[in-house]
Amino acid sequence: MVFLTAQLWLRSRLTDRYWRVQEVLQHARHFRGRKNRCYRLAVRAVTRAFVKCTKARRLKKRNMRTLWISRITAASQEHGLKYPAFIVNLIKHGFNL
Repeated sequence: MVFLTAQLWLRSRLTDRYWRVQEVLQHARHFRGRKNRCYRLAVRAVTRAFVKCTKARRLKKRNMRTLWISRITAASQEHGLKYPAFIVNLIKHGFNL
């Protein structure tokens, strides 16, 4: 086997557990307190952060859709249309939403 860098050579000699721990701690670096140093606490915090991140992406889409609808409603009311009538006319004239 040929190792081009010292880091790759070192990595080949260490166990997989070390790298798994380092990956979790790397994700936890910006946490406050012992959560960024202690593996057991870091695992909990990182798992929780990933769950919240996934839920937040879904919530962001929902918030953007609400904002989009409220802006279209305000703009269509300026021109004397209601939102449902505006959407129906868009669909009727071939615009894909």
